[in-house]
Amino acid sequence: MTAKLFESALGITDPWSVASVEFDEGAKTLTILIDFKVGSRFAVSGHDGLHGVHDTVAKTYRHLNFFQHECHLQVRTPRVKLPNGSVRLVEPDFAGRLNGFTLLFEAFILMLSGQMPFAAVSRLVGESPHKVQAVCEKYVEMACGLADHSDVTALAIDETSRARGHSYVTLAADAVARRVLFVTEGRDAQTIKELASYLEDHGCPPENIIQTSIDMSPAFISGVTQHLPNARITFDKFHIIGHASTAVDKMRRIEQKTDKSLKGMRWTLLKDTAKLKPEAAADLAALIAKMTVKRTARAWSYKEQLREILDRKQINVVRTMLDHWCTCVMRSKVEPMKDVAKMIRSHIEGIVAWAQTRQTNGFLEAINGLFQASKRRARGFTRITTIKTVIFLIAGKLDFHAINPHAGQPTEIHQSQSGSLEI
Repeated sequence: MTAKLFESALGITDPWSVASVEFDEGAKTLTILIDFKVGSRFAVSGHDGLHGVHDTVAKTYRHLNFFQHECHLQVRTPRVKLPNGSVRLVEPDFAGRLNGFTLLFEAFILMLSGQMPFAAVSRLVGESPHKVQAVCEKYVEMACGLADHSDVTALAIDETSRARGHSYVTLAADAVARRVLFVTEGRDAQTIKELASYLEDHGCPPENIIQTSIDMSPAFISGVTQHLPNARITFDKFHIIGHASTAVDKMRRIEQKTDKSLKGMRWTLLKDTAKLKPEAAADLAALIAKMTVKRTARAWSYKEQLREILDRKQINVVRTMLDHWCTCVMRSKVEPMKDVAKMIRSHIEGIVAWAQTRQTNGFLEAINGLFQASKRRARGFTRITTIKTVIFLIAGKLDFHAINPHAGQPTEIHQSQSGSLEI
């Protein structure tokens, strides 16, 4: 009765069966012995027909806990002799992708690793962090290898810090499906070349990419122009407004040295006016009223004008208004904002493209934030393989179900690796 109960619970079918069940109360472990019927023949991948047993080896697999006790499946595993004389080990259907785990246990590790650091998962499941990480790395590697990107036409590309100093990784994501496709070290033009090669290996010729959203990195611009020849570059509105906001703050800092009334107004000038508290809104209105004598007020006004221009959708209107805006700024005495005007003039095509494509890197910035939160919680990641694994667990939307029937299907970006943001 007990053997039949465990066979049903474990999903074990003919020719496999539960031979016995042993519970060690002192060690708090349950060991289930699994055997096969005498005379059974087994199929081997890549070889036709069924083959007789040559000999057996004992293998142990860690399974999901039995209540609070560790559960191990001890399997008498057959080795079969093939017609060509070679001997092959037959893995049972429940064997995982890594030696020593069942598919269900590996699926459980994957689910937990999408929500917390590897060290926390290891404490919960009672395995070493290295084994937990090895499971995740294996599944990410296999899922990436099976990925089909033939339908990708628009990319969002950005970089994020991997360690202190000038150490970065580049991320490329499908701008439509909002999933990470590619991660590599560096942030130069070579990374775009590697991206193009990776896409081609996964069914997406570089010529298929017709839109890219990037920051104003000369290396990225050069790489996209050279290796993604049909891609239209878009610099999204939020990068531009970010530069303008920085210019406003620079102007405030300069003017604050002689005008102490500007002290403490940093966030009042940088926040969206609709989100200001009544007191802050009153302070801002008082500053704007002195626009003729306050360069910080004029800098803020230029930033808001730029925001309004970029909200428009007529590309020719946006181009004309930006040209006029740059002319006004260059004639003013708001020196920090002149750098923004020069930047806009030198990247005008990618900026006006925003009016049509509305393609943004905002979701990729959110992914970067989740990764940075994971990195802080884990006290940093030293290997690029670990970084890739964490990023793909966070935002790769990988189809692990194709590798392990017990693993989840691709889902939307969720809270993961201790991040707090859901997308």
